[in-house]
Amino acid sequence: MSTKPMPDTRAPALSLPLVGGGTWTLAERNPENFTMVVVYRGYHCPVCKSYLTKLNGLMDAAAEAGVETVVVSMDSAERAEAAKAEWDLDRLTIAYGLTVEDAKAWGLYVSTSIKEAEAQTFAEPGLFWIRPDGRLYLIDISNMPWSRPDVEFLLSKARFAVDNGYPARGTAAV
Repeated sequence: MSTKPMPDTRAPALSLPLVGGGTWTLAERNPENFTMVVVYRGYHCPVCKSYLTKLNGLMDAAAEAGVETVVVSMDSAERAEAAKAEWDLDRLTIAYGLTVEDAKAWGLYVSTSIKEAEAQTFAEPGLFWIRPDGRLYLIDISNMPWSRPDVEFLLSKARFAVDNGYPARGTAAV
């Protein structure tokens, strides 16, 4: 069972290999405003292809908003490399090899394949903003492939959030 990540608490650890070589480690990030971690279902997902293609075109807006971006999946190196090449994701940092344990720590829903083209096990979509100090700011988790936030709209709010000291929401103990 997944745990529910809480806003304004330390983000779970995350360190994954990158398409093209190297390792992406959340604890080593030092963004101007936020690190945005976008979890996608994998190479098998046509909705992911569309979403990440749009995100690829928003990298200038992300840089202007002070948002460093990585997209991650449970895919193998080969499947992640195919997604980057075939989907023309030349501007995205793509990490792969997310484990079921990682997915649970981030509160993600995990599915098993219902079609031959799907990976056997994969994480459903998630999008997270993490502050430079490692605390979660924005958490958006879905259990369905077509339910995802509008990244263009979100990026337009990054500077507002920082400039106005807008707090992470959903932190009230009730």
